[in-house]
Amino acid sequence: MWFFNLLILSMVSFYLGLYFMYTDICFLLEYNLIGINSLNFCYILIFDFKSLLFVSIVLFISSMVILYSSFYMGYYSISSNRFLYLVLLFIFSMFLMIMSPNLISILLGWDGLGLVSYCLVIYYSSLNSNLSGMITCLTNRLGDIGILICISWMMSFGGWNFIFYNFYFDMNIFILLVISSFTKSAQVPFSCWLPAAMAAPTPVSSLVHSSTLVTAGVYLLLRFFSNLMIYNYIFVLMGLFTMIFSSFCANYEFDLKKIIAFSTLSQLGLMMTSIFMGFMDYSFFHLLTHAMFKSLLFLCSGIFIYYYSDNQDIRFFGGCCNFLPLTSSCFNISNMALCGIPFLSGFYSSDLIIEFSFFSGFNLFIVMILYLSLGLTCCYSFRLVYYSLVSNFNFSPLNCMKDEFNFMGFSVLIMSLLSIFFGCMLNWMMNLDLNWIYFPFLIKIMTLFLVIMGLWIGFEINSFSYLESFNYYVFNSNMWFMMGYSLFLSKYLFNLFFNYYSILFWGEYYSTFNSYMYMYKLSNFFQIYLNNTIKVFMISYLLWFLFLL
Repeated sequence: MWFFNLLILSMVSFYLGLYFMYTDICFLLEYNLIGINSLNFCYILIFDFKSLLFVSIVLFISSMVILYSSFYMGYYSISSNRFLYLVLLFIFSMFLMIMSPNLISILLGWDGLGLVSYCLVIYYSSLNSNLSGMITCLTNRLGDIGILICISWMMSFGGWNFIFYNFYFDMNIFILLVISSFTKSAQVPFSCWLPAAMAAPTPVSSLVHSSTLVTAGVYLLLRFFSNLMIYNYIFVLMGLFTMIFSSFCANYEFDLKKIIAFSTLSQLGLMMTSIFMGFMDYSFFHLLTHAMFKSLLFLCSGIFIYYYSDNQDIRFFGGCCNFLPLTSSCFNISNMALCGIPFLSGFYSSDLIIEFSFFSGFNLFIVMILYLSLGLTCCYSFRLVYYSLVSNFNFSPLNCMKDEFNFMGFSVLIMSLLSIFFGCMLNWMMNLDLNWIYFPFLIKIMTLFLVIMGLWIGFEINSFSYLESFNYYVFNSNMWFMMGYSLFLSKYLFNLFFNYYSILFWGEYYSTFNSYMYMYKLSNFFQIYLNNTIKVFMISYLLWFLFLL
């Protein structure tokens, strides 16, 4: 039921988005809720092609995930209903964040996303899930602080509808919104929570932690700074560092879902880099195409985990193409789209960003880092395919596996078709191919050369002995010890605020404590007086009589 409703809404939203894009119109619905002096709180809904296309992608992936999880999570169990309600609450929070340019509405959706994400990460009650959920929740709270400060800052503007103040560039608000976006999109130094969030069920990872929640930060920058050419070298370097860092970590990881999480980090770094280079439309295009093939990648990994008895170590996989040919084919399609193989969805968006980086005004070092990250993406993608599909079968021989065309297989098949055709269709619809680029033959073929080199290195890296480079392996598999940096920073901030709070607590405690003790003794005195009125009266009369004598 919910699958059909969300699918129909997705198709309607996609059609309206294309219509609004071709006709170049935008609907703005404004409702004045309350006004206090010069401060007006107006709730605004904006309907343009960006919001409608993004909502259509969210609704479509949600419908596929609900259909997929009806078999994966169980049909009629209480837990499946709880999972469904959490997914619907997540969709509502995404709608609040996408459709309204008001900062208060964005904060409601932002907090809703963080809360639902926390509930979904701790869905399986275990110590690991609780720790991962706490890391996810506390890291995302930093972004909430940035938006709250922006709300208080914009009270001097007379409203919180930032879309009306696009002509006014305030560096302080920009920095706060960038920090909020970095926390939600898991950019360095806030990258630790996304691999930890893989403790959630696989359908959650497909919907929340690959295509919708983590791209909320990218969409926030696209919405608020779409008319600005933001050339900021520091933020570009942070996006590039996220790409390189996550690509190296993915090449030394054996957990299937964490490898896909690191690839998501790499693609998010590419989107952020293209935004700060000034390529807003290409970043939005890559956001939509990446959502399709990355969701497919998680859904296929969920089928592998399902048939391998909840095992996520790729070293136990192997020979899946013999037992699960349909799932393996879809898995290969998503990996090739991730690598940017020509004429798949990922090729049209990532190739545009890399080619236009030559015209960004940045130096050659930035361009070479982009090409290096592309090669590393192909490297860990082929490594994942080799361990999962090509290598020998290393699991229990008593395990029986075969492809079944159930709800999981149907949703994976639909997503794989879109991973093939969605990129070229959207490229033609958005008219992004009108920008004709002329390159010499060697530069034009460099992308394909790096893809082939990455595939070859990914094949060769499987024969490396990890004992010979054990320290290097530990360094990369532990995310360059970034978790320790984050915990050290958190501990330092905690001690700083604890000492500050202790000073405040000392003054509040002793001032209120002395007042309390004074009132307590006074009330006890009057209580004794009221409980012994006859004795007090007789003693007072006796003392008065003696005084008269």
